[in-house]
Amino acid sequence: MIQFSKTVSKTLSLLTFLAAFNGRANTTNAASIKIDGSSTVYPIIEAVSEEFSKAEPSIRVTAGVSGTGGGFKKFIAKEIDICNASRPAKKEELADLEKNGMKFEQIKIAFDGLSVVVNSKNTFVDYLSVEELAKIWGKDSKVKTWADIRPTWPAKPIKLYGPGTDSGTFDFFTEAINGKAQVSRSDYTKSENDNVLVQGVAGDEYALAYFGHAYVEANKSVLKAVPVGSSLKTAVSPTSKTIKNGTYKPLSRPLFVYVNKESLKKPEVKKFLTFLINNSEKLVSEVGYVPLQSKEYKEQSKILAR
Repeated sequence: MIQFSKTVSKTLSLLTFLAAFNGRANTTNAASIKIDGSSTVYPIIEAVSEEFSKAEPSIRVTAGVSGTGGGFKKFIAKEIDICNASRPAKKEELADLEKNGMKFEQIKIAFDGLSVVVNSKNTFVDYLSVEELAKIWGKDSKVKTWADIRPTWPAKPIKLYGPGTDSGTFDFFTEAINGKAQVSRSDYTKSENDNVLVQGVAGDEYALAYFGHAYVEANKSVLKAVPVGSSLKTAVSPTSKTIKNGTYKPLSRPLFVYVNKESLKKPEVKKFLTFLINNSEKLVSEVGYVPLQSKEYKEQSKILAR
Protein backbone atom coordinates (compact mmCIF):
# COMPACT_ATOMS: atom_id res chain seq x y z
CA MET A 1 0.00 0.00 0.00
CA ILE A 2 1.37 3.46 -0.92
CA GLN A 3 1.82 5.84 2.05
CA PHE A 4 1.87 9.64 1.62
CA SER A 5 3.48 12.15 3.95
CA LYS A 6 1.18 14.58 5.79
CA THR A 7 2.45 17.45 3.61
CA VAL A 8 1.75 15.56 0.39
CA SER A 9 -1.66 14.48 1.68
CA LYS A 10 -2.56 18.07 2.53
CA THR A 11 -1.36 19.21 -0.90
CA LEU A 12 -3.43 16.53 -2.65
CA SER A 13 -6.47 17.46 -0.59
CA LEU A 14 -6.01 21.12 -1.51
CA LEU A 15 -5.63 20.29 -5.19
CA THR A 16 -8.73 18.11 -5.07
CA PHE A 17 -10.68 20.93 -3.42
CA LEU A 18 -9.44 23.48 -5.96
CA ALA A 19 -10.29 21.21 -8.88
CA ALA A 20 -13.79 20.69 -7.54
CA PHE A 21 -14.17 24.42 -6.86
CA ASN A 22 -12.95 25.33 -10.33
CA GLY A 23 -15.30 22.76 -11.86
CA ARG A 24 -18.22 24.34 -10.04
CA ALA A 25 -17.02 27.81 -10.94
CA ASN A 26 -16.70 26.87 -14.61
CA THR A 27 -20.22 25.44 -14.56
CA THR A 28 -21.53 28.54 -12.86
CA ASN A 29 -19.76 30.88 -15.26
CA ALA A 30 -20.56 28.85 -18.36
CA ALA A 31 -22.50 30.64 -21.07
CA SER A 32 -26.12 29.57 -20.98
CA ILE A 33 -29.26 29.89 -23.11
CA LYS A 34 -32.74 29.68 -21.62
CA ILE A 35 -35.59 28.39 -23.79
CA ASP A 36 -39.22 27.60 -22.98
CA GLY A 37 -42.62 27.34 -24.62
CA SER A 38 -44.35 24.99 -27.04
CA SER A 39 -44.30 21.24 -26.43
CA THR A 40 -44.81 20.82 -30.19
CA VAL A 41 -41.57 22.68 -31.00
CA TYR A 42 -39.69 21.03 -28.13
CA PRO A 43 -38.58 17.87 -30.04
CA ILE A 44 -36.86 20.09 -32.63
CA ILE A 45 -35.10 22.14 -29.95
CA GLU A 46 -34.14 18.98 -28.08
CA ALA A 47 -32.56 17.46 -31.21
CA VAL A 48 -30.77 20.70 -32.11
CA SER A 49 -29.53 21.21 -28.53
CA GLU A 50 -28.08 17.70 -28.43
CA GLU A 51 -26.08 18.26 -31.61
CA PHE A 52 -25.17 21.82 -30.64
CA SER A 53 -23.70 20.66 -27.31
CA LYS A 54 -21.29 18.44 -29.23
CA ALA A 55 -20.08 21.38 -31.27
CA GLU A 56 -20.17 23.88 -28.38
CA PRO A 57 -19.72 21.93 -25.12
CA SER A 58 -19.01 25.10 -23.12
CA ILE A 59 -22.50 26.49 -23.80
CA ARG A 60 -25.34 25.18 -21.67
CA VAL A 61 -28.83 25.07 -23.20
CA THR A 62 -31.82 24.60 -20.90
CA ALA A 63 -35.25 24.05 -22.46
CA GLY A 64 -38.59 23.86 -20.68
CA VAL A 65 -42.12 23.02 -21.78
CA SER A 66 -44.86 25.32 -20.51
CA GLY A 67 -46.89 25.67 -23.71
CA THR A 68 -46.72 28.51 -26.21
CA GLY A 69 -48.77 30.82 -23.96
CA GLY A 70 -46.70 29.93 -20.91
CA GLY A 71 -43.52 30.48 -22.90
CA PHE A 72 -44.67 33.93 -24.04
CA LYS A 73 -45.39 34.91 -20.42
CA LYS A 74 -41.78 34.09 -19.51
CA PHE A 75 -40.52 35.74 -22.70
CA ILE A 76 -42.44 38.96 -21.98
CA ALA A 77 -41.02 38.94 -18.43
CA LYS A 78 -37.52 38.54 -19.93
CA GLU A 79 -36.98 35.30 -18.01
CA ILE A 80 -35.89 33.41 -21.15
CA ASP A 81 -33.88 34.14 -24.29
CA ILE A 82 -35.96 32.14 -26.75
CA CYS A 83 -39.65 31.22 -26.84
CA ASN A 84 -40.81 28.17 -28.80
CA ALA A 85 -44.18 28.84 -30.45
CA SER A 86 -46.61 26.69 -32.39
CA ARG A 87 -48.52 29.81 -33.43
CA PRO A 88 -47.71 33.48 -34.07
CA ALA A 89 -47.78 35.83 -31.06
CA LYS A 90 -51.27 37.10 -30.22
CA LYS A 91 -52.20 40.80 -30.34
CA GLU A 92 -52.28 41.02 -26.55
CA GLU A 93 -48.88 39.31 -26.30
CA LEU A 94 -47.44 41.74 -28.85
CA ALA A 95 -48.90 44.62 -26.83
CA ASP A 96 -47.33 43.28 -23.62
CA LEU A 97 -43.98 42.86 -25.37
CA GLU A 98 -44.10 46.46 -26.54
CA LYS A 99 -45.22 47.67 -23.11
CA ASN A 100 -42.27 45.88 -21.52
CA GLY A 101 -39.82 47.40 -24.01
CA MET A 102 -39.09 44.04 -25.60
CA LYS A 103 -37.78 43.97 -29.15
CA PHE A 104 -37.71 40.54 -30.75
CA GLU A 105 -37.33 38.53 -33.93
CA GLN A 106 -39.69 35.82 -35.19
CA ILE A 107 -37.94 32.91 -36.93
CA LYS A 108 -39.89 30.23 -38.79
CA ILE A 109 -38.26 26.81 -38.45
CA ALA A 110 -40.66 24.11 -39.70
CA PHE A 111 -44.17 23.01 -40.65
CA ASP A 112 -46.41 20.76 -38.59
CA GLY A 113 -49.62 18.93 -39.30
CA LEU A 114 -51.66 18.99 -36.13
CA SER A 115 -52.75 15.35 -35.98
CA VAL A 116 -56.00 13.84 -34.74
CA VAL A 117 -55.19 10.41 -33.35
CA VAL A 118 -56.83 7.27 -32.02
CA ASN A 119 -55.51 4.06 -30.51
CA SER A 120 -53.87 1.73 -33.06
CA LYS A 121 -56.44 -0.96 -32.13
CA ASN A 122 -59.30 1.28 -33.21
CA THR A 123 -60.60 -0.27 -36.44
CA PHE A 124 -63.82 1.70 -37.00
CA VAL A 125 -62.63 5.31 -37.34
CA ASP A 126 -61.83 5.66 -41.04
CA TYR A 127 -61.87 9.47 -41.22
CA LEU A 128 -63.36 12.49 -39.46
CA SER A 129 -64.80 15.63 -41.04
CA VAL A 130 -64.23 19.13 -39.69
CA GLU A 131 -67.92 19.20 -38.77
CA GLU A 132 -67.58 15.97 -36.78
CA LEU A 133 -64.49 17.29 -35.02
CA ALA A 134 -66.41 20.44 -34.13
CA LYS A 135 -69.27 18.28 -32.84
CA ILE A 136 -66.80 16.43 -30.61
CA TRP A 137 -64.78 19.42 -29.37
CA GLY A 138 -67.35 22.24 -29.42
CA LYS A 139 -67.96 24.23 -26.23
CA ASP A 140 -71.47 22.80 -25.79
CA SER A 141 -70.67 19.32 -27.14
CA LYS A 142 -73.10 16.55 -26.20
CA VAL A 143 -70.82 13.82 -27.53
CA LYS A 144 -70.24 11.16 -24.88
CA THR A 145 -69.86 8.01 -26.97
CA TRP A 146 -68.54 7.16 -30.43
CA ALA A 147 -72.13 6.38 -31.49
CA ASP A 148 -72.98 10.03 -30.81
CA ILE A 149 -70.71 10.92 -33.74
CA ARG A 150 -71.94 8.24 -36.14
CA PRO A 151 -74.70 5.78 -35.21
CA THR A 152 -72.81 2.93 -36.89
CA TRP A 153 -69.89 3.35 -34.48
CA PRO A 154 -69.77 1.58 -31.08
CA ALA A 155 -71.74 3.04 -28.19
CA LYS A 156 -68.54 3.11 -26.19
CA PRO A 157 -67.51 6.15 -24.08
CA ILE A 158 -65.06 8.37 -25.94
CA LYS A 159 -62.15 9.43 -23.73
CA LEU A 160 -60.70 12.74 -24.91
CA TYR A 161 -57.14 14.02 -24.45
CA GLY A 162 -55.78 17.38 -25.51
CA PRO A 163 -53.46 20.26 -24.69
CA GLY A 164 -54.04 22.77 -21.91
CA THR A 165 -55.26 26.31 -22.52
CA ASP A 166 -51.72 27.76 -22.50
CA SER A 167 -50.86 25.66 -25.53
CA GLY A 168 -50.48 27.11 -29.02
CA THR A 169 -51.81 23.79 -30.28
CA PHE A 170 -55.01 24.41 -28.31
CA ASP A 171 -55.32 27.90 -29.80
CA PHE A 172 -54.70 26.71 -33.36
CA PHE A 173 -57.00 23.68 -33.18
CA THR A 174 -59.93 25.50 -31.57
CA GLU A 175 -59.75 28.32 -34.11
CA ALA A 176 -59.41 25.94 -37.09
CA ILE A 177 -62.13 23.53 -35.94
CA ASN A 178 -64.47 25.51 -33.68
CA GLY A 179 -64.08 28.86 -35.43
CA LYS A 180 -62.61 30.74 -32.47
CA ALA A 181 -59.43 30.29 -30.46
CA GLN A 182 -59.86 29.05 -26.88
CA VAL A 183 -63.47 27.94 -27.48
CA SER A 184 -63.73 24.26 -26.52
CA ARG A 185 -65.39 21.77 -24.27
CA SER A 186 -63.47 21.51 -21.00
CA ASP A 187 -64.31 17.97 -19.88
CA TYR A 188 -61.22 16.26 -21.27
CA THR A 189 -57.82 15.23 -19.92
CA LYS A 190 -55.45 18.18 -20.39
CA SER A 191 -51.67 18.34 -20.43
CA GLU A 192 -49.00 20.68 -21.80
CA ASN A 193 -46.82 17.57 -22.14
CA ASP A 194 -47.70 15.75 -25.37
CA ASN A 195 -46.13 12.54 -24.09
CA VAL A 196 -48.85 12.40 -21.43
CA LEU A 197 -51.47 12.63 -24.19
CA VAL A 198 -49.71 9.89 -26.17
CA GLN A 199 -49.76 7.60 -23.14
CA GLY A 200 -53.44 8.30 -22.55
CA VAL A 201 -54.47 7.32 -26.08
CA ALA A 202 -52.07 4.37 -26.15
CA GLY A 203 -53.74 2.94 -23.06
CA ASP A 204 -57.36 3.26 -24.18
CA GLU A 205 -58.83 1.66 -27.30
CA TYR A 206 -61.65 4.23 -27.40
CA ALA A 207 -59.60 7.38 -26.81
CA LEU A 208 -59.05 10.34 -29.15
CA ALA A 209 -56.60 13.24 -28.99
CA TYR A 210 -54.86 15.90 -31.04
CA PHE A 211 -51.23 17.07 -30.95
CA GLY A 212 -48.15 17.70 -33.10
CA HIS A 213 -47.33 15.22 -35.85
CA ALA A 214 -43.85 14.40 -34.53
CA TYR A 215 -45.42 12.56 -31.59
CA VAL A 216 -47.44 10.42 -34.00
CA GLU A 217 -44.33 9.55 -36.02
CA ALA A 218 -42.52 8.54 -32.82
CA ASN A 219 -45.40 6.33 -31.61
CA LYS A 220 -46.75 4.62 -34.73
CA SER A 221 -47.00 1.26 -32.98
CA VAL A 222 -49.63 2.53 -30.52
CA LEU A 223 -51.24 5.47 -32.35
CA LYS A 224 -53.10 5.95 -35.64
CA ALA A 225 -53.49 9.32 -37.35
CA VAL A 226 -57.04 9.96 -38.56
CA PRO A 227 -57.54 11.35 -42.10
CA VAL A 228 -59.51 14.61 -42.15
CA GLY A 229 -61.97 15.53 -44.90
CA SER A 230 -65.60 15.73 -45.95
CA SER A 231 -65.71 12.06 -47.01
CA LEU A 232 -63.57 8.94 -46.95
CA LYS A 233 -62.68 9.55 -50.59
CA THR A 234 -61.51 13.14 -50.03
CA ALA A 235 -60.05 12.79 -46.52
CA VAL A 236 -56.32 13.52 -46.26
CA SER A 237 -53.86 12.00 -43.80
CA PRO A 238 -51.05 14.08 -42.30
CA THR A 239 -47.79 13.25 -44.10
CA SER A 240 -44.69 15.25 -44.92
CA LYS A 241 -46.05 15.87 -48.41
CA THR A 242 -49.61 16.87 -47.45
CA ILE A 243 -48.44 19.07 -44.59
CA LYS A 244 -45.88 20.85 -46.77
CA ASN A 245 -48.18 21.44 -49.74
CA GLY A 246 -51.12 22.44 -47.54
CA THR A 247 -53.55 19.75 -48.69
CA TYR A 248 -53.81 18.50 -45.11
CA LYS A 249 -56.18 21.27 -44.12
CA PRO A 250 -57.19 23.07 -42.05
CA LEU A 251 -54.63 21.64 -39.63
CA SER A 252 -51.27 22.41 -41.28
CA ARG A 253 -49.29 25.19 -39.60
CA PRO A 254 -45.84 26.79 -39.34
CA LEU A 255 -43.67 26.53 -36.20
CA PHE A 256 -41.56 29.37 -34.81
CA VAL A 257 -38.99 30.50 -32.30
CA TYR A 258 -39.00 34.05 -30.95
CA VAL A 259 -35.74 35.57 -29.72
CA ASN A 260 -35.20 38.64 -27.56
CA LYS A 261 -33.03 41.09 -29.55
CA GLU A 262 -30.98 41.79 -26.42
CA SER A 263 -30.32 38.07 -26.08
CA LEU A 264 -29.39 37.93 -29.76
CA LYS A 265 -26.43 40.19 -28.94
CA LYS A 266 -25.00 37.36 -26.82
CA PRO A 267 -22.54 35.28 -28.91
CA GLU A 268 -23.88 32.01 -27.49
CA VAL A 269 -27.48 32.79 -28.49
CA LYS A 270 -26.49 33.84 -31.99
CA LYS A 271 -24.37 30.67 -32.34
CA PHE A 272 -27.28 28.50 -31.23
CA LEU A 273 -29.79 30.09 -33.62
CA THR A 274 -27.30 29.94 -36.49
CA PHE A 275 -26.80 26.25 -35.73
CA LEU A 276 -30.59 25.78 -35.53
CA ILE A 277 -31.22 27.35 -38.93
CA ASN A 278 -28.27 25.62 -40.61
CA ASN A 279 -29.24 22.17 -39.33
CA SER A 280 -33.04 22.29 -39.22
CA GLU A 281 -33.53 20.89 -42.71
CA LYS A 282 -32.02 17.62 -41.51
CA LEU A 283 -33.05 17.53 -37.84
CA VAL A 284 -36.65 18.66 -38.36
CA SER A 285 -37.23 15.63 -40.61
CA GLU A 286 -35.57 13.31 -38.12
CA VAL A 287 -38.04 14.22 -35.36
CA GLY A 288 -41.09 13.88 -37.62
CA TYR A 289 -41.87 17.42 -38.73
CA VAL A 290 -41.61 19.03 -42.17
CA PRO A 291 -38.62 21.28 -42.92
CA LEU A 292 -38.80 24.52 -44.88
CA GLN A 293 -37.19 24.71 -48.29
CA SER A 294 -33.47 25.50 -48.34
CA LYS A 295 -34.12 28.98 -49.71
CA GLU A 296 -36.54 29.67 -46.85
CA TYR A 297 -33.87 28.79 -44.27
CA LYS A 298 -31.50 31.18 -46.05
CA GLU A 299 -34.12 33.89 -45.67
CA GLN A 300 -34.46 33.11 -41.97
CA SER A 301 -30.68 33.28 -41.51
CA LYS A 302 -30.74 36.88 -42.74
CA ILE A 303 -32.73 37.78 -39.63
CA LEU A 304 -29.69 37.04 -37.49
CA ALA A 305 -27.61 39.53 -39.44
CA ARG A 306 -29.95 42.49 -38.90
